Amino acid sequence: MSPTLSEIGAAKYVLLTTFRKDGSAVATALWAAPDGDRLLMWTVTDSYKVKRIRRNPRVTVGACDVRGNPKGEPVEATAVVLDDAGTEHAREVIARRYGVLGWLTIKGSLLRRGRSGTVGLAITTD
Repeated sequence: MSPTLSEIGAAKYVLLTTFRKDGSAVATALWAAPDGDRLLMWTVTDSYKVKRIRRNPRVTVGACDVRGNPKGEPVEATAVVLDDAGTEHAREVIARRYGVLGWLTIKGSLLRRGRSGTVGLAITTD
């Protein structure tokens, strides 16, 4: 039986896999936090993963270690790039989930990149 988003979100790192135009997979380890029936993530706005999600919202997610080595079975899902309000909510949820380190990382990113420099992602299963 495949894991749920809540079970995957309980891991310290989550492996988000997006797909290029040619169908090849690109995996990235990210912080994530469960939020109801979805998983919230946060990343740099102009990253290639965001560009790939805008083009093709099909992704897979699974638990992993800090280096991106899978720790379980991945789950097929759909990703959505959040608007400004959704991104702010994602920042709050992730900061809460990761404690002082999360708060410091997000505040440092806001100082470095500003509010528009990062974007939230919402992951849901179909």
